[in-house]
Amino acid sequence: MTTPPAIPLRGSGRAPRPPLRKILLAVLGAAFLTFVIVPWFGSFATDYLWFKEVHFQPVFLTSLLWRTGLFAGVAAFSFAYVYGNLRAATADLSGFPALFVDRGGGVRVDISRFVPRLFLLGSVLIAFVTAVSASVLWMTVLMAFHGATVGAVDSLFGRDIGFYLFTLPALSEILNTLIALTGLSLVGTAIVYGLRGELVLPPRKTSAAPGAARHLGALLAFMFVLLGVRLWVVGASELLYSGTGPLVGASYTDVHVRLPAIRFSAIVSMIAAAAVIYGVIRRQLIWYAFLSTVLYAGFGVLFRVLAPAVVQKFGVAPNELSRERPYIAQHIAATRRAWRLDSVQTRALEGDVQLSMADIKANAPTIDNVRLWERDLLKQTFGQLQEIRTYYDFFSVNDDRYMIDGRYRQIHLSARELNTASLPTRNFINDRLTFTHGMGVTMAPVNQVTPEGLPVLFIKDVPPTSSVSVKVTRPQIYYGQMTNSYVFVGTGQKEFDYPAGETNTYTNYSGRGGVPVGSILRRSLYAWQFDAPDIVLSSYITPGARILYHRNVADRAKTALSFLDFDGDPYLIVTDAGELKWILDAYTSSENYPYSQRVRDGTNYMRNSVKVVIDAYDGTIDAYLADPDDPVVQTYAAIFPGIFKPLSEMAPDVRRHLRYPADLFRLQTEMHATYHMIEPDAFYHREDQWQYPSIAAGAPTTNPFMRHIILRLPGEKAPEYIFMTPFTPRGKDNLAAWMVARMDGDHYGQLVVYKFPKQSLVYGPKQIANRINQDTDISRQLTLWDQKGSQVIRGELLVIPIEESLIYVQPIYLRAEGGTIPELKRVVVAHENRVAMGETLEEGLNLLFGAGTATRQTAAAVLNADASPLLDAGLIAQAQQHYDRAIAAQRSGDWSAYGREIDQLGTILKQLRSRKP
Repeated sequence: MTTPPAIPLRGSGRAPRPPLRKILLAVLGAAFLTFVIVPWFGSFATDYLWFKEVHFQPVFLTSLLWRTGLFAGVAAFSFAYVYGNLRAATADLSGFPALFVDRGGGVRVDISRFVPRLFLLGSVLIAFVTAVSASVLWMTVLMAFHGATVGAVDSLFGRDIGFYLFTLPALSEILNTLIALTGLSLVGTAIVYGLRGELVLPPRKTSAAPGAARHLGALLAFMFVLLGVRLWVVGASELLYSGTGPLVGASYTDVHVRLPAIRFSAIVSMIAAAAVIYGVIRRQLIWYAFLSTVLYAGFGVLFRVLAPAVVQKFGVAPNELSRERPYIAQHIAATRRAWRLDSVQTRALEGDVQLSMADIKANAPTIDNVRLWERDLLKQTFGQLQEIRTYYDFFSVNDDRYMIDGRYRQIHLSARELNTASLPTRNFINDRLTFTHGMGVTMAPVNQVTPEGLPVLFIKDVPPTSSVSVKVTRPQIYYGQMTNSYVFVGTGQKEFDYPAGETNTYTNYSGRGGVPVGSILRRSLYAWQFDAPDIVLSSYITPGARILYHRNVADRAKTALSFLDFDGDPYLIVTDAGELKWILDAYTSSENYPYSQRVRDGTNYMRNSVKVVIDAYDGTIDAYLADPDDPVVQTYAAIFPGIFKPLSEMAPDVRRHLRYPADLFRLQTEMHATYHMIEPDAFYHREDQWQYPSIAAGAPTTNPFMRHIILRLPGEKAPEYIFMTPFTPRGKDNLAAWMVARMDGDHYGQLVVYKFPKQSLVYGPKQIANRINQDTDISRQLTLWDQKGSQVIRGELLVIPIEESLIYVQPIYLRAEGGTIPELKRVVVAHENRVAMGETLEEGLNLLFGAGTATRQTAAAVLNADASPLLDAGLIAQAQQHYDRAIAAQRSGDWSAYGREIDQLGTILKQLRSRKP
């Protein structure tokens, strides 16, 4: 009997469908490739090309290699450590219980075989998270390897400070990672052995199989060893940052109670590890593990928490000063070293010095450079007078000093940058190819005013024209503070340079900046990176084109030197050759300087060790070592050899413009207001604490009196450019001292404090402001202006040191109703308890000190008197000439010329008096 042929089923000729799991894996793989691998490669490639352009490949490659190496190494170790322990616990599944999941309807599925896969997935996840965390710490690891020696030791352990700055953070991270991995492995293996029935915990009768006991005992013993090592090395060292006492650092309680407790706890931890091993040998692991854990925790709570708290409250607090005196001294000394306050020079002033017109004349360079224009108001004025077109903008106004026509002058300088957001038509060609750069600068002296009350402009217009010896020969600004987008240069589209009447002038970039993008591969790469298909599609991007990105100077410097912090005030300079360059102050900092006081962000050590110069035209980045003795920058230089240049290689015309950084000076002055008291008793009682002056009620939160100024310091012969701030006693209004950071020549970086005698009364800003408000003539004039609808703007009250005394200057601005340009209308001058207001600073000084006023009145009286045949007509004519010249010099701000003309006028007036009948 033959078997009938099988009837083929419907659809049996089709290829079998792939399993759903394979489809899911394919989709996940494609998504991972699209959203992770390709973006990472695009970012990696563009970053490498940029670092290559600016010649900072060592930074990029070192970071990449160490990040990758740490990720791979830590991932492999973490996976092997965790999964190795779990695998050892699950190697024999014969005793593993069946685990069921109820799917409903009486159907139960055995998932026991998936447990190893879950452990595998968990181990991979733990390894990934640990590796990512470790890769972020690449700089911490490198600093531990290359850490420099500081040359000073802490007073408690006698270790070099470099150990705490560079080595301790890495040791702490390593130990924390090992403890975390051991803890996770211990928990995981305990769960496995519990599921297998080889580990039984209360409330049932406790027991542990020999194999499980050995495994868990080894992990627990190793955990106790790690905890002991961490306590001995890291825990003890962290006492140097303790806040137990009144200040940061190891206090009386820390040294006499907490440190012995930490040492004892570390020993207890080792004893606990030995007890666990003994428990394994005795086959009583659970009991000994419990006993060891309770012993370790109990001793820790008793000796490291309760005992120090009791001693601090009942033994130290009632006698705090006597107990803490040596530790306060250590804190003061460490803070002063960490913030470089130990190098501050202190000089005493006489106080109660009455200034005269002779003193004013002797300090003509200071008077000639009194800053009558505030930067915020001047920015508004520049915007109205010098933006020229709507797409130009001034981001900020900076102070600097220049030798102009043979005179040392303080000036305001602002870059005229291109604001792409204000272009009348926004498209790829305009934004990326045509409008690529700003144009020139505006420069104004800080003290000169036109007859209309507007600032005198030394450099103005587009292209920039100069009326002084400072010239701008290369005004294009491709890199600035508003250049936040990428552009292309060397393309088939001409670049807009500047407007010229009804037409426009165009240019082609000839600098060295930019990454070549001639190949289709690179164009595609940047099109992907910037999400801009036009980069590939545009025919204007020729083979010789280059792309400029990271053009914002702060972002550019931070990208190249990511391990440094930067001051918030980059400033532009004009070199002798007429080129524009940006200078940025870079800081090295740490949170690990022992005993040192922290600021709000946790920093307790800072140095301005690097000066970064960026060319505004081609974007060249040069980093110079300004403080080669700084151990942190020495460590960075060892990690990245060749990226820092010695300061001696900086061009002299750039070095002349270096400034002491504002952020650092602000922090140092905040610290010095308290830490100028070096005696522990005075420091503890805050007997002579200072604060920033304040005009409003309450303690000041900012310092409106910190500013740059050119002056001749007491005891010095030449005027110099300095950063200055005054201090008042805490809770008082009179001045106590003023502090300067010197910036010129060999004096750069010197910090000097000038202290007034405590027994003398030197009026502070708040007292002077009250006197100005109480002056009836000034109040009447300001009220009259306000009533006419104009807006009166009272400028900052300037504190101007003259000889060993002070004068105060406050400019008064007037903004017309509905107007936008503030005009300088009056200048208030004060000294001691006298106040005067004039149309100019010189007039105010004359009114205040009297010499100029008296001379002018005498001159007018003589010149207007009835003609006498005995008077010499030639002398009268000379007097008139000197008087006219003096008035002209006064209006132009040339105080030196004004003084000479007044002296000569006085001589002639004496001759005329002697000849009167």
